Amino acid sequence: MPVPEDIPPATPSSKKEPFFYGGQAVLEGVMRGELSAPIYTSSFWKLPFVRGLALIGEQLHLGMASLLWSVNMNAGEKDIQLGKREITGSIATAAVFAVLLFFGLPLVLAGAAVHRSNSFTFVLVEGLIRVGLVLGYLSLIGLLPDVRRVFQYHGAEHKTINAFESGWPLEVSSVRRASLLHPRCGTGFLIVVLVVSVVVFSLVALAQPNWVELVLSRLVLIPVIAGVGFEAIRFMAKHRKNAIVKVLLLPVLGTQKFTTREPTDDMLEVALCAFNAAREGEEESAAA
Repeated sequence: MPVPEDIPPATPSSKKEPFFYGGQAVLEGVMRGELSAPIYTSSFWKLPFVRGLALIGEQLHLGMASLLWSVNMNAGEKDIQLGKREITGSIATAAVFAVLLFFGLPLVLAGAAVHRSNSFTFVLVEGLIRVGLVLGYLSLIGLLPDVRRVFQYHGAEHKTINAFESGWPLEVSSVRRASLLHPRCGTGFLIVVLVVSVVVFSLVALAQPNWVELVLSRLVLIPVIAGVGFEAIRFMAKHRKNAIVKVLLLPVLGTQKFTTREPTDDMLEVALCAFNAAREGEEESAAA
């Protein structure tokens, strides 16, 4: 699958480094972050590797808040009442399920297949199992009607960013032509993180860890892996026209097929409204 040619790098009007816009699809909408938050203005949070952790944390915070708000709004339209206890319980259950499925199960299955837990083969098998579980999970939830609509809004978000970075008019007819795929997508970031984790955990294997140390390493090193993964995907997004980077981007873009769908015109309008609101916030912050 070729790298889409309709998403060239942004062409800033000034010498300042361009702001990399992003967002997140939620139930019946698209979320855009507040550009005046400290992580966008503080020099400390702009340091390499640190900026990745800050932005991921901010995105998780804003994304979860927006997702919960959209869930409540959607439930209210269906006369369903969701209390704080139900929401907290659902989040806690989902978090435990995710840890067991994407961290615990790959370790157990890799241990059954490869008895030497301190070998590169063990780490590689564990990584491949984790990739398979992630992609399989995304494929299954994509069959649900509500999730499919979220994936359509995800596609609308990508099309809006691609149209903007291509210098196209921010109108539905123009945005419709843009690609569903974008190098800075969170889905692609997951794949980069999984690849980086194989490298990092291979180094851990050299220390001959026991099972307790092995499990702890998977948790303790998450910030390191996330920081490196963020810098990797940021670099590839900035140099996406490079021939080697184009090849490296193929799996990053390919995995987005699991989480994006062609949006309707009204979804594109929602994405455009969210994007324009984010840009207005940036202009107001710059003028202040």
